[in-house]
This record gives sequence, structure tokens and C-alpha cells, in this order.
Amino acid sequence: MFVRKLGIDLGTANTLVYVPGKGVVLNEPSVVAVSELDHKILAVGLEAKEMIGRTPGNIVAYRPMKDGVIADYRITEAMLRYYMNKALGKWNILKPEVLVSVPAGVTSTERRAVIEAAIKAGAKNAYVVKEPILAAIGAGIPIHEAKGHMVVDIGGGTTDVAVISLGGIVSSTSVKCAGDKIDQAITDYIKKNFNLAIGDKSAEELKISVGSAVAVNNENKAEVRGRDFLTGLPRTIEISTNQIVAAIDDELRQIVKAVRDVFQETPPELAADIIDQGIIMTGGTSQLNNLPELIYRKTGVKAYLADKPLYCVVNGTGIALEHLDTYKKSVISKR
Repeated sequence: MFVRKLGIDLGTANTLVYVPGKGVVLNEPSVVAVSELDHKILAVGLEAKEMIGRTPGNIVAYRPMKDGVIADYRITEAMLRYYMNKALGKWNILKPEVLVSVPAGVTSTERRAVIEAAIKAGAKNAYVVKEPILAAIGAGIPIHEAKGHMVVDIGGGTTDVAVISLGGIVSSTSVKCAGDKIDQAITDYIKKNFNLAIGDKSAEELKISVGSAVAVNNENKAEVRGRDFLTGLPRTIEISTNQIVAAIDDELRQIVKAVRDVFQETPPELAADIIDQGIIMTGGTSQLNNLPELIYRKTGVKAYLADKPLYCVVNGTGIALEHLDTYKKSVISKR
């Protein structure tokens, strides 16, 4: 069975690949390990992520995607080629049609870069669709109705907020504040308050295990290990939920501001629809504890976490691929 179509959610933190008929076949970190000596690519995905912060001087593990767009073109192309070959299997001789997700605020140059990277990585045709539309399709929202739906897609690099009606985006914004910035805020907070240096991976684990968007009464606690700035020696400290809440307050404020900004541009009829149905939240970072509650407190509109929020965009690419004619209006461009 030759696969002819692929849906790719090319994220800052993770890349997911969807094959129609099979579902999500790949979910790996968007990380590439490169040897500085001969510029050879040593590992991609999970193998490369294991190397972050643990490599000798001549090997660098880094992310070719920054804030949802391509920061390093050559490496993104190699990463795409690796994922496409892995999803298709080595016996596939036909070039696939590829549909890739891009942030709502993407420029035409950034969009072209994604299409060209996909074509060079071995795609026959490449289409790009804005993430909020794919997230809405993947979350099962009937986007072709003459009704307003608000989607807040919070990934690793960007937060996309969009109001969708009749299959198109009515108003949207994209802010470069999401999971990565939240992790960075936790790292900075621990550095400032405890004189302890911790890695991105530890910050992410803290966010997942004890993080919350609003202060809670029953706090969870977690231990975190790092290097003491004063002595240079390893040290362990305990961090509680409300300390994380304080650490990430500014970042969450930016996300809430993005939601409010989009509301201000939304026509009154559609705003009324959104109040009735609530805000749908998708993306990996939307799983932060109590985030829907924070959005509700700040906007007065109920917010709901979509089913499997991490997979909404990639499932949307799969559905859009299977019904390309139906979603023609949303599909931006093709080579």
C-alpha cells in the first residue's frame, strides 16, 4: 500500500505526522543533533532530544523551528525529510502530497519557506493551512457553519487565537508566547529566587507536574535538582504550585491579552455565538492545570479543553487532506 498523502504538524516543540487511514504515525520532538566539525546531522527527534544539554562541545542539539516558523532552513528540510521517510516507509517510491500547519500570524515569506522545505524534502505538492483552522477541524468544530467559534491553540512557540466562521478566519492574532517561554520563566524564577541553574527539561517537568495557571489551596510540591550559582555544586530544592503560578504570571497575561485582543475585533453577532458555545482550547500547553479556569476568570467566557488537545492540529491536517475539496477555502497555497 503506497501512501500518497501526509499531514504534518510542524511545531516548535514537537512534529506530528498523520497518514490518512492510519492516523497519527509519528510524534517526535522537533530537535536535530548536528556535529559542528563536519556539519553532519547525527540524530533527529527523540534521539536528539535526549542529547539536549548533555552533548560534548562539538555536537549541538537544537531546534530548527523558533516561534512556530523556520529558523534554520537546511536543518528543517533534513528534519522533514527524515520524518517523511519514517512515516512512508522505505519502500515508498511515490512522492506524497503534504499538508503542513503554520501559525496564524505567518508572513508570506515564512509560508513560502515551509512549502519549499517540504518540496525539497521530497513532497510532490505542498499545501499550508493556518493552525487555528486545523485545530478547529481536529477538535470536531463544524467550521463551515455561519456561526462564530473561537479557538485558542497554545503550542511550544506560539499561541494562536482565532475566530472562525464559514470556514475562514474572521479575526486572529498570533503571539510568540507559549510553552517554551513558560519554561524559560520557570528557569529564570528559580535562578533569581534560589540561585540555582536548572535545564529546560527540568523546567518543563516542573510545569507539568506541579504547574497551575491560578493559585490553589492544596499545593503540590516537587523537588528539582540543579547547579548552585554561588558554590558551583549540585543542589536540590523544593518548589510548590503557587511558586510556579507566580513565576509564569507574565507569560499567562500575554496569552490572556491575545484572547481579549481578538474579542475586541470580533463582530458582535459572532461574539454572541462564542459566549454561547465557549472557547475551545487546543495544543500541548493548553493542558496546563486550570488554564481554562484562568481564561474564564479574565474574559467571563467559559473555556473548554478539546479532546486530545495535542493531536487537534495534526488530526485536522488528516481530515483536511481527505476532504481537500471541502476545505479549499482554508488551504492557502500549493506549489
